[in-house]
Amino acid sequence: MGECVSEESAPRSRISKRRRENKPAGSKKRRDLWVTVEEEAALVARAVREKVTVPNLLITAALSEGSETPTERKAVMAELMSIHTLLARVSNNVNQIARHANAGDEFPQDARAVLGYVREVAMRIDRTIEGLM
Repeated sequence: MGECVSEESAPRSRISKRRRENKPAGSKKRRDLWVTVEEEAALVARAVREKVTVPNLLITAALSEGSETPTERKAVMAELMSIHTLLARVSNNVNQIARHANAGDEFPQDARAVLGYVREVAMRIDRTIEGLM
């Protein structure tokens, strides 16, 4: 008689495989990781969503070139806060120039310097955004 093949015993496709491929014999290291209940729930949920195991998820995330470290993230945040401060100062200068120009006086000579500074800040913003991508 024919052999009955259930879903459980049927070979799984390579795409849906949750385990990593076996590597050639070599030294392996074990890492133990303590997480809170909330962190465990988040890890499990994300692993299920991505159809991988939690260890595979952690290894992939840690070794991914596209991910950023907490130190890198703090540096980017500091740069963005610095840019925010610069924009606040520049907008104050632009408001002063506009007030002066609307009063009917001549366009101030130092306005060109302010506009150059605005362009410089805009380029700095562009560089920071490119660094995030």
